[in-house]
This record gives sequence, C-alpha cells and structure tokens, in this order.
Amino acid sequence: MSNTHPTVIITGATSGIGLGLAKAFLKEGYNVVGTGRSQERLQATAAQLDAGERFVGVAGDVALPDTAREVFAQAIARFGHVDVLVNNAGIFSAKPFVQFTPEEIELQIATNLKGTLYPSQEAARHMSERRQGKIINITASIALQPHAGVPALLAVALKGGLNQATRALALELAPFGVTVNAVAPGVTDTPMHAAETHDALGRLHPLGRIARIDEINAAVLYLAKADFVSGTVLAVDGGYSAGR
Repeated sequence: MSNTHPTVIITGATSGIGLGLAKAFLKEGYNVVGTGRSQERLQATAAQLDAGERFVGVAGDVALPDTAREVFAQAIARFGHVDVLVNNAGIFSAKPFVQFTPEEIELQIATNLKGTLYPSQEAARHMSERRQGKIINITASIALQPHAGVPALLAVALKGGLNQATRALALELAPFGVTVNAVAPGVTDTPMHAAETHDALGRLHPLGRIARIDEINAAVLYLAKADFVSGTVLAVDGGYSAGR
C-alpha cells in the first residue's frame, strides 16, 4: 500500500529515546516502523502508541543483516517508501576497560556498530535510488569528549567511530541527495538511569542537569527536516562536549 505520509524507521523503538522518537514522529504525521528484540515488546509499544496502521513493529536482532532487510521490506511493502532512518538502537556501559568480558565487547560491537551499519546500507540503497532521504545516527556526547570520571572506552570507540562514519557517509551519499547526520546526546532521562543518580549525572553537564527525551526528539526532528545539513554531529548535552 502506498502512502502520502513520510515514513521513518527507528531502531530500538520499544523504550527510552527510541520510544520517545516514535511518539514524536507520529505526532509530526509520519508513519513509523520500529524495531525491537521481541514481538511481545513491540505489541506493548503498539498498544501504548495507539497509532493504528501508522505504526509497524518488526522483531529481530538489529545487528543481523537479515533484520535490516526485513524492516525495510516491510516498510516499503506497507508504506511504499522510507524517508528517514534513525539508527537509535544501542547499549551503554561505563566501567574500567579491563573489566569488560569478551562477551560484553562482542555485544557492544554487534549492537552499536553492526546495528547501525546494516540498516544504513539498506537505507543508502533505497534512498539513493529515490535520490532523497535522511539517515540520522544516535551516538553519544562522551564520544566527543571523554571524561576521566566516566570510564566508557567501548562507547567512545564505537560511537566515536560512528561520528566519523557519519561524516564519511554524508560525503558518499551527497551526490544522490541523501543527507547523513548524528545526534550525540549527553546523559538522558531514560529507564537506563535510576532517578537517584540524576543529580550526580546532571553535575557532569555544565548546564547542571541531564537531558529530557523531548530535547533529543527536537534535535532529531530538526535533522529530519533539514535539507541543507549533512555531515553534522549535533551534541545535545548541556555543554558537556564543549570542554572542561
């Protein structure tokens, strides 16, 4: 079925920033195709969003190329096209580097790196053919400015690499009219961070608090509508990455 509304794919759409983005894009009139690890969580998300046929959930491991192909196939079959991809799925862990197990390292590489690369390949193919589209990566402010008090080497390495990959892919896809940008959030008020940690985490940011999800939404929506912005990493971090 074709559809005149724009369509966005959001990976990791069942909680946190991803769920907030799904709500925000639906409010802006988009069709939303969201990924999640389980059909049960996606069904709960669909019930919460209450968007009827304008939300489609696709279950699968975002680190697998088959999942990326399936989510684009379903989006195109249902809505005819994909206008925006938001690579949101990710995991974050802060602890001394030597404490990471091989299993934890492999999981972070799978989710944070492969989970962005494979959907982006599908987006690049589809959007280049249409000669329009936007890819937006959710990275991390700490990858722009590491902090001695927050040991998070894997996030710095992987999200930092994605910041640079954002710029490289922006150049590669520019001749096809496709823009590629990133949003690098500071610590954000999601279920990942217990309420009792918010004050301490807020003090990491010069503005003295952590981010709200709607503030991340606003940055992503801006990039989804900005036709002459590409290769930008937009920090939404209360000044965290400006320096010390």
